[in-house]
Amino acid sequence: MSDLLYSEIENDLRAGLRGLLDDKCPWPDVLAGTERDEPYDAKLWRAVAAELGCAGLPVPEEQGGAGATWRETAVTMEELGRAVAPVPFLGSAVLATAALMAAGERDLLTELATGEKIAVLAVPFTTAPGVAMRDGARAADGRLTGAVTSVADGLAADVLLVPAQDGLYAVDAADVSRTAVTSLDMTRRLCDIALADVPARQIAAGEVATRAVRTALLTGAALLASEQLGLAERCLETTVDYLKTRFQFGRPVGSYQGLKHRLADLWTSITQARAVARYAADCVAAGDPDAEIAVAVAQAHCSALAVKAAEECVQMHGGIGFTWEHPAHLYLKRAKSISLAFGTPDRHRAALAALLDLPPA
Repeated sequence: MSDLLYSEIENDLRAGLRGLLDDKCPWPDVLAGTERDEPYDAKLWRAVAAELGCAGLPVPEEQGGAGATWRETAVTMEELGRAVAPVPFLGSAVLATAALMAAGERDLLTELATGEKIAVLAVPFTTAPGVAMRDGARAADGRLTGAVTSVADGLAADVLLVPAQDGLYAVDAADVSRTAVTSLDMTRRLCDIALADVPARQIAAGEVATRAVRTALLTGAALLASEQLGLAERCLETTVDYLKTRFQFGRPVGSYQGLKHRLADLWTSITQARAVARYAADCVAAGDPDAEIAVAVAQAHCSALAVKAAEECVQMHGGIGFTWEHPAHLYLKRAKSISLAFGTPDRHRAALAALLDLPPA
């Protein structure tokens, strides 16, 4: 049976990354970034991806990576979620990296692992694992034509990994038309992509390409649960700290029983979320056949929990929680946005029922 406790290496990784994010990614800077046109924080990305080496955590050492696993990557996702960090880690270091590893592509994978390039899997952000892919692009004579909507981190990409009817293709992002979409979460922006007979290199065909895309989506959904966990923990910590210092009628607001019960319920749910998120990450790291079930459970629980934690954070902060001068709205927007990513909780519950052969209600 797997040990889901954090290892010494994972705790050291967390400490180093949290220190970096506290220094380079305070929430006022994150808020200011939402009002600029830059799709991500390039300096922060270099620090996380290249200097700390987080972009290459699951990549073998001989290909420029750290030779770790998706478990360590999940710890990184927890911390990035906690900071609402505006970096394309999910798109490049998780989705694209998982697709390239499954496809057996080496050269581009090395460039991603070292932080030299950013790649993104060009699928709608709401695409759920196991869902039959609609052909967003058509291939002919080494060129692609078509469109893909609502691609997360697409504006930050140097390379796009585009699924087509006969395989998975790598496309230079400079050759495509990218249109920014008005995104609820401005720390992870979406864009629509138009491919007008652009040159493309096939990196996988047939069943290998299909498996690569499915693996990427499953891995992305698994590790997104860790991001949701980190965000929920930050919301709880922020709220508890505030309720200890906010006084009303001569006593700390946190001393009121009704608020204590709500915080206790949230703490319990977060503890459960840590268990299911860690198990999902461990399953994809080990190639466990239970991975699909583990991911469905994790997303069904963690998606809803992150939204609830953010809502409680806003409400329990009272008037200040509803203002632009407090980070609660950043947590709420990220939580709500990623509750739709890779399928809604209802979709994952339906997928879980199908996996377990449960009859419909």
